[in-house]
Amino acid sequence: MTRQSRTSPAGSERSLHQAYDTALLDLDGVVYAGGEAIAYAAESLAAARAGGMHLAYVTNNALRTPEAVAGHLGELGIPTEAGEVITSAQAVARLISEQVEPGSKVLVIGGEGLRVALRERGLVPVESADEEGLAAVVQGYGGPDLPWSRFAEASYAIHRGVPWYASNTDLTIPGARGIGPGNGAAVEVVRIATGAEPQVAGKPLPPMHRETVLRTGAERPLVVGDRLDTDIEGAFNGDVDSLLVLTGVTDAAQLLRAEPRHRPTYVDRDLRGLLTGQPEVVAAGEGFRCGGWTAVAVAGVLELRGEHDPVDPLDPVDGLRALCAAAWTQAGDGSCTLDAGKALARIGL
Repeated sequence: MTRQSRTSPAGSERSLHQAYDTALLDLDGVVYAGGEAIAYAAESLAAARAGGMHLAYVTNNALRTPEAVAGHLGELGIPTEAGEVITSAQAVARLISEQVEPGSKVLVIGGEGLRVALRERGLVPVESADEEGLAAVVQGYGGPDLPWSRFAEASYAIHRGVPWYASNTDLTIPGARGIGPGNGAAVEVVRIATGAEPQVAGKPLPPMHRETVLRTGAERPLVVGDRLDTDIEGAFNGDVDSLLVLTGVTDAAQLLRAEPRHRPTYVDRDLRGLLTGQPEVVAAGEGFRCGGWTAVAVAGVLELRGEHDPVDPLDPVDGLRALCAAAWTQAGDGSCTLDAGKALARIGL
């Protein structure tokens, strides 16, 4: 089965932390949400590390420095070195440094993470569009309190012909109170004001994957994320395997509608999935079976069949895996059009 034609989640007899040498972990929605650790994250990551898996934290959030992210993870019970954190700020800083002269001035619309990453590449972060010799504008997530005036500052410079870069274009970001606007929403403001298009570095684009490989040296990486359009598509673009966890942005219905570049290799409820094998999904008559569940497409509807056993209940995620196989097979290279409402309600996902 080629990556382009994936029609089912894969199985793995070995636990994932033994099958892959490095986990490339997204942060928001995977390890923490709203600053608090997601259930089972700390203990699962500790066990994966103890089992020999290298851990790297790869985030599109350009707000904080790697040192700050590592410190926060430590507070959550996940001991981390700054060198284990890779951010879109680092990726976009490298991208800019390859296109401008050393020591060039760069207008920063964002947080301290961008400024530190630019200095690491020998560039000079500045705050005004009126700086003489301005070589670039870079935009990254600056938190919910980033002033509107910063978007105007970017627009002034871009209208004068200064090249524009963005750390990432995630439209949303998960937080303690729910899903809020991400850097992509802010990029849209500047795009509307200028009619320009930025060069983008973050997931799912190649600059971020290159930055991650350069900094980790991973040979058998596994991308672990919660977003189809960044984490999973980034793994697809980098031709590496991926694990989608259901602790962040993506819900089960969105997963069933995923087009080929958004279909993960594996699916699990949370980071405990790193510590186990993955059950195989097999063809069963006109449908697909995983665990005790069988998913079939009947008259435009996805049906899920499985006998309830109060002593040994069926795993809802096995049901979702079977549904993915049925949905993705029906969709081919497109997006599934089958009604899965009742099936998903049955497994509570």
